[in-house]
Amino acid sequence: MRESELVTAALAETIALHERLRQGDVSAVTEAAAAIFEALGQGGRLLTFGNGGSAADAQHVAAEFVGRFLRERPSLSAVALSTDTSVLTSIANDYSFDQVFARQIEALGRHGDVAFGISTSGRSANVIAGFTAARARGLKTIALTGADGGAVGSLVDIHINVPSTSTPRVQEVHRTLLHVICDLVERAFVERW
Repeated sequence: MRESELVTAALAETIALHERLRQGDVSAVTEAAAAIFEALGQGGRLLTFGNGGSAADAQHVAAEFVGRFLRERPSLSAVALSTDTSVLTSIANDYSFDQVFARQIEALGRHGDVAFGISTSGRSANVIAGFTAARARGLKTIALTGADGGAVGSLVDIHINVPSTSTPRVQEVHRTLLHVICDLVERAFVERW
């Protein structure tokens, strides 16, 4: 396959996956935005987490809330649990890598907060442990997954699934959905203020 064919094939795949979601039920996306708006509007916090590219997406969405997405508004409380290397490495060393999000949620999460985990496979052990800790502490839980959602999808209050086993295509759609959630939450706050 020539380079130009690889480019057009990748674009066609991601467009097709976006279209599949567009034609489906998007209520989980609007429910997630509403849950985040409610929590942040009542002084709660958004805790985001994931591994690898999903960690980058978790950091990206936290940055959009703390800074801004498209509109001027007060800063919103969001923390990406993949950013503090001292915390991550001490937990991984003293306990296990499976506990890096759960321990942080135990320390930072409060009833009324939202735990938002991202896993392209739906099987990430540390994301599962993070959601288990979040549920025990009374946090609202939202998962953004790929494939069939796996164990991650079955643990949460709101599950947004991108039904594909292609990690790059899932990540591309995840980024779009995260931007849509940021837009919905930000619009709600701008209308409120």
